[in-house]
Amino acid sequence: MKVWRQGNFGARLCATHQSQQAPGRYHCANKQRAAVGPLTTSALRAFTLVELIVVMALLVSVIALASPSLAGFFRGRALDAEARRFMSLTRLGQTRAAAEGLPMILWVDLQQRTYGLEADSSFVEEDTKAVEYTLDGNVTMEVGTANQLQSSITSDTLFGSANSVSKHASLPHIRFEPDGAISEGSRENFRLMDRDGVSLWVGLTANRLNYEIRNQELQLATQPR
Repeated sequence: MKVWRQGNFGARLCATHQSQQAPGRYHCANKQRAAVGPLTTSALRAFTLVELIVVMALLVSVIALASPSLAGFFRGRALDAEARRFMSLTRLGQTRAAAEGLPMILWVDLQQRTYGLEADSSFVEEDTKAVEYTLDGNVTMEVGTANQLQSSITSDTLFGSANSVSKHASLPHIRFEPDGAISEGSRENFRLMDRDGVSLWVGLTANRLNYEIRNQELQLATQPR
């Protein structure tokens, strides 16, 4: 009987020891799982070298296919921006002429690829508000009327007085009178063209009060028949 009790006690002690040790083992197992778990997950989510090479090859192929379209898009944007800037300069010329009571000249230099706005030099010695712009490298300009796009120097292109010392005196121009009206000798059409042959016109409106931007269809519709 004593032996059974000792054995029973020993069995109970062993069971108690196991129950006390079990949480420790479970805790250690949890730590091991916690340490191994994230490493396994990150390893599964990582890219292999072959996958990165395939992705880079696909990106290069897409860029090569899309580059012509993107180049045409940016050239079109440059043409549109240049036409809008020239158009805004015509409005500024009318505003300044009416506000300051002085003739304003919007000149165009085809050789230097520049254009700008200044007060008529026969009325003021120096215009501190004069502005000058350079054409975008993808854009060219031609100056003329609806039937004659290429500009030529004639007596109508000379602005200012005979004593004018302006360096732009012999260039094609638009002249805004002191009341904001457009002079009769002003050029009617300015054609801006990109490298792809796409054109926009800044042309005089039918009522001759201001200028507007036209595309190919509108320009053809405004030409006299």
